[in-house]
Amino acid sequence: MSFGKGKIWFDGKFVDWKDANIHILSHVVHYGSSIFESARCYETKKGAAIFRLDAHIERLYDSAKIYRMEIPFTKEEFRQAVIDTIKINKSKECYIRPFAFRGYGPMGVNPLKNPLHCAIAVWDWGAYLGEGVLEKGVSVQVSSWNRFAPNTMPALAKAGGNYLNSQLITMEAAMNGFDEGIALDAYGYVSEGSGENIFIVRHNVIYTPPTSSSILAGITRHSVFVLARDLGIRIEQHMIPREALYIADEVFFSGTAAEITPVTKIDNIAVGDGIPGPVTKKIQDEFFGIIHGEKEDRHNWLTYVY
Repeated sequence: MSFGKGKIWFDGKFVDWKDANIHILSHVVHYGSSIFESARCYETKKGAAIFRLDAHIERLYDSAKIYRMEIPFTKEEFRQAVIDTIKINKSKECYIRPFAFRGYGPMGVNPLKNPLHCAIAVWDWGAYLGEGVLEKGVSVQVSSWNRFAPNTMPALAKAGGNYLNSQLITMEAAMNGFDEGIALDAYGYVSEGSGENIFIVRHNVIYTPPTSSSILAGITRHSVFVLARDLGIRIEQHMIPREALYIADEVFFSGTAAEITPVTKIDNIAVGDGIPGPVTKKIQDEFFGIIHGEKEDRHNWLTYVY
């Protein structure tokens, strides 16, 4: 379904896309008080299937708890609403955006007296960082903008306000001619991309920053851990210094939107041979094989829609 068309689930009811509106003085507009999820539905040989729906719903409710948002639907009701939204839009493959936000009420930073609204939208969305990048890789820069320090913003919450930092990172990269940016944490160690987790490969071992490096604990990131272990590839969490990016044999991003995207150049320095490497390709092949139904869904990651 193309962006801007179809039905949106809004507070338990389906409305036309053009009618899913809020008041201009809603709390979310002024203070960024929203939480959201990013999920995907894939067309498989057995029909449309949502990748790791339960994990996404769980994280949405975790984010809500951190920000003291009382979602007026059970997890099962929200989960079913995602499935119903795909069905009513007759989608076979789509991006899914479930979210909750503070609405119109008292103005001021304190949000506790503002109503909470919930919504789900779906639309077609191809490769997040551009066509062909899954095969050829992307060029990135280390951003001049750092991720927020611990105890300033909760990095484990997928919250709208957190992405102001991401916008600075990705705009800077785009204006400098790169596909994406990589942020360092408050201590100068590698954190993540503007909307992706990052992995480096050195001597056939995969390394990735820990959650203490102000990263979002990505669901696709967790899937990479599972797949690496399935494939017998050693994978570890470590604080990663910036210079490790330049001497890595391979680098790749993970994320719902980015999926598994190779990084082939960082700060205009070629990563390895400047092409996607064998470890990245193994992870890609296993990931895409499962989500497209070509390999066994041995971890029960797929929820079939129809």
